Amino acid sequence: MALTILERLNRKLENWMPLITPASVLLGLVLSHRAAGWSGWVPWIFAGITFIGSLNLNFGDMKKALRQPAPMFAFLLILHVGMPLYAWGAGHLFFSGDPLTATGLVLLLTVPTGIISLMWVTMYQGNTALTLTMILLDTMLSPFLVPLALSALVGAKVEMDVAGMMTGLFWMVVFPSLVGMALNQATRGELKRAWGPKLAPFSKLGLAAVILINSAVIAPYFTELSFRVAWIAAVCMLVVVGGYLAGYAVARLCGWGRETTVAMTFNCGMRNISAGAVLAIQYFPPPVALPVIIGMLFQQMTASLFGHLLFRRRDERVVPASVSIEK
Repeated sequence: MALTILERLNRKLENWMPLITPASVLLGLVLSHRAAGWSGWVPWIFAGITFIGSLNLNFGDMKKALRQPAPMFAFLLILHVGMPLYAWGAGHLFFSGDPLTATGLVLLLTVPTGIISLMWVTMYQGNTALTLTMILLDTMLSPFLVPLALSALVGAKVEMDVAGMMTGLFWMVVFPSLVGMALNQATRGELKRAWGPKLAPFSKLGLAAVILINSAVIAPYFTELSFRVAWIAAVCMLVVVGGYLAGYAVARLCGWGRETTVAMTFNCGMRNISAGAVLAIQYFPPPVALPVIIGMLFQQMTASLFGHLLFRRRDERVVPASVSIEK
């Protein structure tokens, strides 16, 4: 009976995710004086979210997808070269006198792709094996690629704790992912089947907690700069959209099939923005987190928009609860 209750809760949370994200931001702003003091819990909560999400992954999927390395290579180039340069250009153009906001834009498009992209790729019948491999490989490389890109593009203007950032990414993303994947592999998927539905709602509740706490930390920058916040939001929307268009355009130009095009579009467009927000709060001045927090508000909306515009769902089946995990 407990499993049924948790499954129902997870389905409701899935349906409410587009509302949970902005509601968590607003609640964090309202409770800023209390919730900001909980920031020390954020890395631990996020590591738990990552572990739950990684129960869907295994090393066998990576072997299958790596037999055709071209999409993977293009994905990494777009995600960690093209999009960070695009964000740097937008920051230089629109926020030339504000290096902290410009750094936030770069961080927004430098963090790795997130497991939530698997939900959208599954929904639109894309290449899930390729998606899983993208998530796995990008997660493993993130402690090196994220600090490298930030150091190259904004390191001269903003003081960064590169070593701390690499350590944080390892413990928040890489280590719990490896543990989850290893357990899934060792049990031949039994752990995912037994515990995935039970843990899925806690992942979403944890995500809401992370967003709430991070929003509380940067609350003063939301309340005091209303016009500037609106301008930052407009620029964030502009740069986020670029990821979807880049993935879609490259896949079409290369002549890859529909399944690969779906995978490229969502994986190049969606990011592990929750991890980016944690990094911004932990290792940068608070204004850096503002574009990242705002970017969270666009995750579900832009994915839904591009899925509707570029692809057509072949059926209305509900996505399995075990793959609908936001990161």
